[in-house]
Amino acid sequence: METSTAAKGKINKMYAMQLATIFIGFIIFGFSENIKGPAIPRIQFDFSLNESQLGTLLSLNALGYLIACSFTAWLTRIWGIKRVTVIAFASMAISGVFIFLSQQYMWFSASYFLMYIGNGMLEIGLAVLGARIFVRNTGTMMNLSHGFYGLSSTVAPLIATGLMKVTMFGHTLDWRGMYLVMLMLSAVPIVFALLSKFPGDDINHEERTPFRSLLRDPVLWLMVFILTFGVVSELAVGGWLVNFLEKAYDWDTVKASGMLSAFFLCFALARLLLGPLTDRLGFTLSLIVFSGLSALCTFAAILGGESYAFLFAAAGVGIAMIYPTVMAFIAKRYPNGSDTAITFTVTLMGLGSVIGNYVIGGVIEFVKGRVGSDSANGLLRGLQAGYGFIGLCAALCAVTGIVLYILLHKRREII
Repeated sequence: METSTAAKGKINKMYAMQLATIFIGFIIFGFSENIKGPAIPRIQFDFSLNESQLGTLLSLNALGYLIACSFTAWLTRIWGIKRVTVIAFASMAISGVFIFLSQQYMWFSASYFLMYIGNGMLEIGLAVLGARIFVRNTGTMMNLSHGFYGLSSTVAPLIATGLMKVTMFGHTLDWRGMYLVMLMLSAVPIVFALLSKFPGDDINHEERTPFRSLLRDPVLWLMVFILTFGVVSELAVGGWLVNFLEKAYDWDTVKASGMLSAFFLCFALARLLLGPLTDRLGFTLSLIVFSGLSALCTFAAILGGESYAFLFAAAGVGIAMIYPTVMAFIAKRYPNGSDTAITFTVTLMGLGSVIGNYVIGGVIEFVKGRVGSDSANGLLRGLQAGYGFIGLCAALCAVTGIVLYILLHKRREII
């Protein structure tokens, strides 16, 4: 009896270590991705970058992120998820040191690129860890863990702004010191990861789902489209909502930014609180319901005018659930190939999201030109059409979910 109690206590302790690795990991992930907002103007000034050079910097980093996503599953099979996770956190901490020391643009851009390599590895690593650990209440736990990302993303710009003004030993931290402090927090989850054991690394190569089998599965391709449409709709809000409210309704920056903060708050709370609903509804039906809700809120906000602008924030409730629910779906459907399936879907999703932002800008310019590029009405209609594309992506996510539901229903494989 005592032996059984001790074993149970050891298991509970190990699970707590695993949870700490994932939850703190998502907090760090949210920080690393969203502290750049307040830092970008200062980086641009210090290195005398024009808009084109700044865009190139961010594009190269996005490329590094995608490259890391593409090779992380391969490293996981060779070294195991524990080592890969530690390497991801370590690369982010080291990049913080290099960014702090960088005085030349080339040195800085290389350091920034390394940080995004770590981000990409962490994106896949945390998703794979969740897929292996959350075998019960998968939807609840996936959404809860991603909720920590939402919370840290919400406060990251505020913390970054505050840190850049802090003075230590007679020197202001500024953006270099801020990156050092924030990225060195990656050392915390490294400790928990080293003390943990993660399941799945002992699966033999023969037992894993072959990559060719995954490619032949139409369900996986439908998940790629669902994830891509969902993430384009999610990420585009951060880039276009403030711009829309300022130019379409003449809102000041503070008021427009407040609406964006409200969106992220709805986004984070939905992931923290609504996860159990995905387990009850089922993952496939949840994808349809939540993406449809986001589309309805977005279209209603556009058509209703300024008095319905609060629905832009409400749309965050629906779109927040797409990414973690897709991860939960993959974890359930491909238990012996989740690392490869996740890498495949996330990498293609990344490519799709890059294209999506270009399309939004193109739609705005096209409609504005057709209505009247120099008129206020032309600008308004262009912005409405561009933001309407964000709602369209959420609607296409729901439509693809319906196709997936029909396919799985015929096979009697609904998850």
